[in-house]
Amino acid sequence: MTDVPQNGHTYLDFNSPLSDSKAYDLITTLQPLAGATVVDYGCGWAELLLRAVEHEPTARGLGVDSDDHAITRGRRNIEARGLASHVRLDLADVTTWETEPADVAISIGASHAWGGTKDALEAMRARLRPGGTLLLGDAFWEQPPSPRSVEVVGEGFGTLAELVDLAMSCGYRLLSLTTATLDEWDSFESRWCAGRERWLLEHPDHPRAGEVRAIVDDHREGWLKGYRGRLGFAYLTLARR
Repeated sequence: MTDVPQNGHTYLDFNSPLSDSKAYDLITTLQPLAGATVVDYGCGWAELLLRAVEHEPTARGLGVDSDDHAITRGRRNIEARGLASHVRLDLADVTTWETEPADVAISIGASHAWGGTKDALEAMRARLRPGGTLLLGDAFWEQPPSPRSVEVVGEGFGTLAELVDLAMSCGYRLLSLTTATLDEWDSFESRWCAGRERWLLEHPDHPRAGEVRAIVDDHREGWLKGYRGRLGFAYLTLARR
């Protein structure tokens, strides 16, 4: 039986609304990377981590995530790109996995693992050396949320200014700030849906086609009729005080 798609990541480069050019810009905000230990908490398949190490070959990369499909994909990419001596990915719970304090920490879209943004910021601060740098990717409300958007996304997010204030109150200074554009969001959501949509085109009579169709229809409805244009995503480069 043909495998049913396990997730919507097939056509995604990054598991967040992020373009190639913005990924490069984010990596430049993490300088100096020479000789640095870079740890990505909730790395997924670790594409940004791999690009950071490719940008600075003397850096050492570590990534951790509890998604075995993502870690398997990331490990394949490491081998294919000749980075096995520079990057290691671990399948583990990000909240309990331990290593030495990092020079640079990355946490993009992973705050939920700690129960929210404040707890994630505090956890990352404890995992950074003094003066280290954190790249945090997290959601905020770009426009006042509608009842439908809150139903889809959940509560716990504030405005962009409130997100920055929260980071500052947790012992950081802001080095750089950028947000996802609507084009980046639409590309991300379209690619997320495309993995299952293309599978459905190839397997319309599969016994589980109805289940897969319901998943992608529900996601598209939540995106287009819920949070599109309302939910923002910010990338904060922060220095640990």
